[in-house]
Amino acid sequence: MKIALDPTPFYFDVKLLDLPQAVADAGYHYMQLAPHDDFLPFYTHPKADDELVDDLKKACKNAGVELVSLLPVYRTSWPDERERVWAVRNWKRAIEIAARLGVRTINSEFSGIPERYEESEAGFYATMEEILPILEREGIALNFDAHPYDFVENRIAADRVIRGLNSPLVGSVYVACHTFHYGNVLHEAAAEEGDKLRSVYISDSYDHTRSHNLRYIANPPGTNARVHQHLKVGDGDVDFKDLFATLKANGFLDREDSIICSNVFAEDETAHDTSVYQRETIERLVSEA
Repeated sequence: MKIALDPTPFYFDVKLLDLPQAVADAGYHYMQLAPHDDFLPFYTHPKADDELVDDLKKACKNAGVELVSLLPVYRTSWPDERERVWAVRNWKRAIEIAARLGVRTINSEFSGIPERYEESEAGFYATMEEILPILEREGIALNFDAHPYDFVENRIAADRVIRGLNSPLVGSVYVACHTFHYGNVLHEAAAEEGDKLRSVYISDSYDHTRSHNLRYIANPPGTNARVHQHLKVGDGDVDFKDLFATLKANGFLDREDSIICSNVFAEDETAHDTSVYQRETIERLVSEA
């Protein structure tokens, strides 16, 4: 099991090629690179040419940090064909970049539109039909998070969608701060996914379902917006002791290719100190489990 840092909180103050050193300075040996405007931006075509890819690989080596996973986010399951075709184009280049970096794990989100479930699901399978052969050729695993406002948000329903692909290369990402949007089904999901549970992100969130769904009040009433946080451990309602005990029972903590990634986005002003706190907390939770 590898403990990685998502360095997104450093993006506004640290240049792309200096991120590996920032990760190392916080005591991590592994890094996951989330969407970055200079590399793999949200939804649009990758902006890294081969020279920049090689420079990032060199920066990681110099810092003593392994780039263990990439996190591109595209309109993978978009119900409108034009945007979905663009996403396939983006995916093809992102997979090329991962292969050039020597990265064997890509994590992502389903995307799509929940109000257009059937069309979005069809879009997901159509996209995967095109990119799975490329993943197979490169030997790269692709894991999905059922992100709030993706076409599939319920964790068990998302497991069914992944199972429908019938591919050993496709697994799942469990994001702790999405627990309450998943349906609060940690134990059921861990049992269902088995060794297809391959990455877990560690950040905290408030339970928006408390107080009979009135903990957050959004206007206008009936808005379809989703609200959650990426807080440091202990600042929200996620039961991390239970989470890590469940990961231990699943076998996740004992698998060499498992990735635990700190991804706090609410503490940019204290990015270094928060990253250190997260690493120490994750190490303690692993030990206790």
